[in-house]
Amino acid sequence: MLVLDLAWLGIVARGLYKSALGHLMAPEAFWPAALLFYLFYVSVIAVWAVFGTDAPAAAARRGAGLGFVAYTTYELTNWAVLRDWPAWIVPIDIAWGIALTAVAALAGKLAQRVVRGRPGSSRT
Repeated sequence: MLVLDLAWLGIVARGLYKSALGHLMAPEAFWPAALLFYLFYVSVIAVWAVFGTDAPAAAARRGAGLGFVAYTTYELTNWAVLRDWPAWIVPIDIAWGIALTAVAALAGKLAQRVVRGRPGSSRT
């Protein structure tokens, strides 16, 4: 998840975020806070979507739902309370959160199956 998110934020959508939020952005990320976020979020993905499901498709669906809730909460809160938060970035970030979290959950479920030695089984 971290690699995908850093690729999105630092390469793919870097210009998008800079044009939308450049005036709000710090010169560099505060890494302790970022690492705490990733530790917390990946832990929730693991418990809710990976360990909480039997099949990869179910893990991806739960991941997508979690991504929708988390990223929508973040975006709508920012839009509600921060001056100059651009409305057009809200659906882009929400879509990214859904896709990222679904992929992370799916990858986690597939990795779990490999570790357990049952990559083709229908139940974990």
